[in-house]
Amino acid sequence: MSVPDRIRARLAAFEPSLIEVEDDSHLHAGHAGARSGGGHYNLHIVSDEFVGKNTVARHRMIYAALGEMMKSEIHALAICAQTAEEAKQSN
Repeated sequence: MSVPDRIRARLAAFEPSLIEVEDDSHLHAGHAGARSGGGHYNLHIVSDEFVGKNTVARHRMIYAALGEMMKSEIHALAICAQTAEEAKQSN
């Protein structure tokens, strides 16, 4: 299973209405994280599990769900974590 697929699988616990994972690792060829095997990813996730939580709390929830992946397979993760209402307002 690819890293983006594993990210999606681990974050499925948040019952997201949207989850997009983009692998930008190719843009960081030669970077220290890329040499050690960790990839660069962009994540956009929409879930009502984030209601009432600030950005830091949302990111902590995501890092906890990804667990060991953050120490080995993921070198950098850009996160956009929204509630359904926030996502609707941003469109």
